[in-house]
Amino acid sequence: MNQKISNEVRRVSYLPLHQLYKLSHKRRSVSPSMEQDFINILEKYGCNEKEIFVHTGLSDIQAAFDTNPYQFLIENLSDNFESILAPGFTDYFRTSGIYHMKYSRPKHGVFGKLFLHDSDYRTEDPIKSILVKGSYRFEGCDHRDSYSPNGCFAKLVNDNILVMNVGTPWIVCSLLHYFESKYNADYMKDTISDGIIYKGETEYKKVSQKCGEYTSEYYSWNKPKIEKLLVKEGVLDRYDLNGLKLRFFKLKDMEKVLAKKLRSDPYYLVKI
Repeated sequence: MNQKISNEVRRVSYLPLHQLYKLSHKRRSVSPSMEQDFINILEKYGCNEKEIFVHTGLSDIQAAFDTNPYQFLIENLSDNFESILAPGFTDYFRTSGIYHMKYSRPKHGVFGKLFLHDSDYRTEDPIKSILVKGSYRFEGCDHRDSYSPNGCFAKLVNDNILVMNVGTPWIVCSLLHYFESKYNADYMKDTISDGIIYKGETEYKKVSQKCGEYTSEYYSWNKPKIEKLLVKEGVLDRYDLNGLKLRFFKLKDMEKVLAKKLRSDPYYLVKI
């Protein structure tokens, strides 16, 4: 009972602390920047990598280059990488029970909703799908267990995929949930959601999807702390183009750093 009370106190205390931390790390204003500087950075990574997983804030890109931010980003990514990947998450499947691989709109951000129409492929995970423009695929992966050791997120880590953040105030990485599950964070529990997946107008199947979920809404990642650690360990590259922030890191490199912390403290990612 004492442990349960301690956990509840911890949960409630984290929320206001995280809100204060976010206020102290507000997005700075973005000024006009040179497009070629941005292109040069992408070319640097495109020389060695075929795939890139993207998290983006389009408003900052628009402020920096005074152009259609989505088209600008997609065109320059396509020029430098064979495959572009992005989250297509539809967490609302937990309540709706319906997932259409072509039409279900990603819940988070404008980029994902636009990218849905340009993508060539989408994973069958009705909660944590991944969108792909290009040839990269998840054949042979377990699509019914989001954080399975044989799942789509595990493949991204095993392939050491490059992740880019552009226009985000701090580090963003969808796979942190996968690491929480893999390293047994006790504020993450597995849940089963039943529903229907539509592949086309009439082709559908019933599924039971396993996916980790937080036990309390009071938990959120301490992104500034995570970013500071990754920079210290030399696995995160950062650029600032007059306020437009870019970050690059590889997933297996990130895991090596975070695994040490999570093994000794399962609450590391959410602690102030």
